Amino acid sequence: QGQGQGEGQRQGQGEGQGQRVGQGDGEGERESLSLSSRRLFKYWVQRKSLFTKFDQGIVMDNTGWFSVTPEPLAEHIAQKCRCNVIVDAFAGVGGNTIQFALMCDNVIAVEKDPLRLLCLRENARVYGVLHKIDLILADFMQIGHRLRADAVFLSPPWGGVDYNKAKVFDIKSMMEPDGIELFHHARRISKNVAYFVPKNTQVRQLVELGAGEDVRVEGVIAGGKKLHSIVSYYGPDFV
Repeated sequence: QGQGQGEGQRQGQGEGQGQRVGQGDGEGERESLSLSSRRLFKYWVQRKSLFTKFDQGIVMDNTGWFSVTPEPLAEHIAQKCRCNVIVDAFAGVGGNTIQFALMCDNVIAVEKDPLRLLCLRENARVYGVLHKIDLILADFMQIGHRLRADAVFLSPPWGGVDYNKAKVFDIKSMMEPDGIELFHHARRISKNVAYFVPKNTQVRQLVELGAGEDVRVEGVIAGGKKLHSIVSYYGPDFV
């Protein structure tokens, strides 16, 4: 497959305006954080699990703190999705995109928030993979039909940090965009789709998306203790 094409605004490689965070590990950490909410402090404590190179210049926005995929999990997903060209449809600050770039020839990273896309660019530079990433500032639902790739990774917003308060997470009614419509949109690009969803998602919904095809559903354990999330895989190269 060749390079992906999209109508979105491609970002250059200049300097971004993300939120740089100090590198200290001492008593004054809490006071040194320039975060808008103290509830994000728990993510700061876990920063090295989000990016092992965090202290080398990683840039975040507030949403990125709780939405980025922890690096060990992102690496695991990237190994499963190894291919030539992959679309990261909700690229955020780059947790998954960077790991895909380490495994694949080319990553088409789509993100509709300009600040998060700038963060992604800086973070990809830290990991030395910026040259393997096409950055597209756009809404995936608007430009996805123009992309060409071997696979698509979907990690849409889960509705903030409160997603796990629901007993059961419904991908159709509790995601924006509609999680079922999103899946079918992705499959117009490639039959190979990996779908990253909350741990309380109805597994039946994920299986039904395959419409009779084989589907591989993985429960992801965090810290060797409890279920963190679910990844479902579709398509001949993933199942």
